[in-house]
Amino acid sequence: MSLKEKLTADYKAAMKEHDAVTKNTVNLVRAAIKQYEVDQRVELNEDADIVPIIKKQLKMRQDALSDFAKAGRMDLLEAYSKEIEILKKYLPEEMSVEAIREAIAKIASDAGLERTPKNMGVLMKQAMAQLKGKADGGLVSKVVKEFLKP
Repeated sequence: MSLKEKLTADYKAAMKEHDAVTKNTVNLVRAAIKQYEVDQRVELNEDADIVPIIKKQLKMRQDALSDFAKAGRMDLLEAYSKEIEILKKYLPEEMSVEAIREAIAKIASDAGLERTPKNMGVLMKQAMAQLKGKADGGLVSKVVKEFLKP
């Protein structure tokens, strides 16, 4: 079952179970996917294309948590925390730092790249192409910088 189909199935299940939080969260993700499809004039069928949209939705909610905490809005803080948990169910397991290190070392050796900072761009481009959707870009960048240090 693709991620898009899973979202639709979970939306229907949440409606039947009268689970408003899940229903609303899943519906917002489905709307974001549809909006992307309309804006870009494409149809997203691959999970790898849908994951960044879900990550964006997740990041928006995580960023809002600190604002709600500062404002003392515990009701919104609790609601967004539940939404974050729901969204995380649809994301693939992130690679560990050690797994990223191994992947970077393999990519560098396969490409014949020297361990010098000047190869940062080439290595990052290849690493992100292979690790798209599997690892956080910021973490990959950090590991590549660490790997390339003389």
